[in-house]
Amino acid sequence: MANVSVYNMEGNEVGKMELNDAIFGVEINEHLVHMAVVQQLANKRQGTQKAKTRSEVSGGGRKPWRQKGTGHARQGSIRAPQWTGGGVVFAPTPRDYSFKLNKKEKRAALKSALTSKVQENKFIVLDELKMDEVKTKKFAAVLGNLNVNKALVVLNDNDQNVVLSARNIPDVKTALTNTINVYDILKYNTVIVTKAAVETIEEVYA
Repeated sequence: MANVSVYNMEGNEVGKMELNDAIFGVEINEHLVHMAVVQQLANKRQGTQKAKTRSEVSGGGRKPWRQKGTGHARQGSIRAPQWTGGGVVFAPTPRDYSFKLNKKEKRAALKSALTSKVQENKFIVLDELKMDEVKTKKFAAVLGNLNVNKALVVLNDNDQNVVLSARNIPDVKTALTNTINVYDILKYNTVIVTKAAVETIEEVYA
């Protein structure tokens, strides 16, 4: 099992913690990680783009001039794609970009992402993360103590003081153990997790 240091909010090491290899020590499957990221971004897409084809553009019901004898190239409609104001050739239409991943694939991708952060020493465990009031300056000080800037902070409980304190800091996002995803884990340089959150993740995903 991998051993990681446990820090307090002042950035001092206060102990060690063993991580479950079934979650934080798996063989990294890059293909599944890629698929999980693609799926999340695809599912976010609105898919509402629309342009008109030549059959949908108004006007142009009449042939602009006769087929032969004018010296012009033959034309069937002033709303053909080559005309100004004409339709678009392969016009985009509203569509659903989302697709599904199996539950096992999602779990394997999440475990791979967490394992990669542990291997890169970008996985920081805090003994606890508590704040008496909403204070962005105090939260920024905690990040400074840990020497971290772009971070995903995973909490076990929805502590509003912590969430609201972190909300105004660029490149910092808070998440609960049941909302973590592959894209966020990879997007942020460092993953900061409370000790309680690690235990919950191990219970849920082991």
